[in-house]
Amino acid sequence: MKNKLQKTGILLVNLGTPDSFRVKDVRIYLREFLMDKRVIDIPFVSRWALVNLIIAPFRAPKSAAVYKKLWRDRGSPLLFYGNDLKDALQERLGDSVVVELAMRYQNPSIKEGLSKLASHNLSRIVIAPLFPQYASATSGSIMDKCMEIIRKRQVIPELLFIDKFFDHPEFIKTLTAIAAPYLEKEDYDFFVFSYHGVPERQIMKASRDNYCRLDDACCAVYGEKNEFCYRAQCYENTKLLASALGIPAGRYATTFQSRLGNDPWIQPYTDDFLKQLPAKGYKKVLAFSPSFVADCLETTIEVGEEFKHMFLEAGGEKWDFVESLNAHPAWVEFLANFLAGKIEGLKAN
Repeated sequence: MKNKLQKTGILLVNLGTPDSFRVKDVRIYLREFLMDKRVIDIPFVSRWALVNLIIAPFRAPKSAAVYKKLWRDRGSPLLFYGNDLKDALQERLGDSVVVELAMRYQNPSIKEGLSKLASHNLSRIVIAPLFPQYASATSGSIMDKCMEIIRKRQVIPELLFIDKFFDHPEFIKTLTAIAAPYLEKEDYDFFVFSYHGVPERQIMKASRDNYCRLDDACCAVYGEKNEFCYRAQCYENTKLLASALGIPAGRYATTFQSRLGNDPWIQPYTDDFLKQLPAKGYKKVLAFSPSFVADCLETTIEVGEEFKHMFLEAGGEKWDFVESLNAHPAWVEFLANFLAGKIEGLKAN
């Protein structure tokens, strides 16, 4: 008979944030983040030289200034919203579950989070990357790091990794709940769904049977062959969300942001695309970032401020941005029910 006192651990994991907006802390964060072989997937020596001799020294001061704009009284939004989410889930799921928060890069670390979980009488652990779509550089990297740590332990409980949830009907309902107030008070001309970009080569590396072609005809049809194609997942996410919001075809687009370096990244690029909209008669735009669940540089600053400035400079009149899920009650409810269902599935096996 199983010990009824045994619990299930849940490790929520997001990307990460510097410990502060000081240049030193930002440089440490950039080095850890960009030295991940799943983020910059080039040979180690080349990656080390690029990160430590070029990117970290020269980019850290600029990034630190932007992080300072993002910082709040409670610190980094990615971190304090993550803690809010953790606390809300713990309350919803009860004493049979232990919820911890970790960051793939910096603090609280995955090692720290797993150590806290190990101090409880756990029969199973659910690793939940807070990324709706699967990508090697995000969820894949988190899984890789967790396995690197856990495989060294003498006792390894039952493990479940959440790979993606972007197409779950209740998740789509959660996103529509966040967007609804914007649609109620404004009649927008166009809708931009901007996702974090990845290099094209990473898409091709993950292609099954050489299926991926990186064109809209390929990515617009989501199925078994391109189930783990990040670009196809984003297109499907947009299609589901546009349908739920009642947005007709031709009035929305899937785009990609935050590219780094000179190698080709998946397209269309958000910054290039939005500049073309005013000339086509689209002057009032509502923007989404469905690949992020918490406010961060890429949402609050890049989409909310920088893209808005570009759009207005190009002749646009209104650019609104739907904030991230953060710790919204609808997001808490979805994630609690979703994870509870996964746990029940484990118990039934």
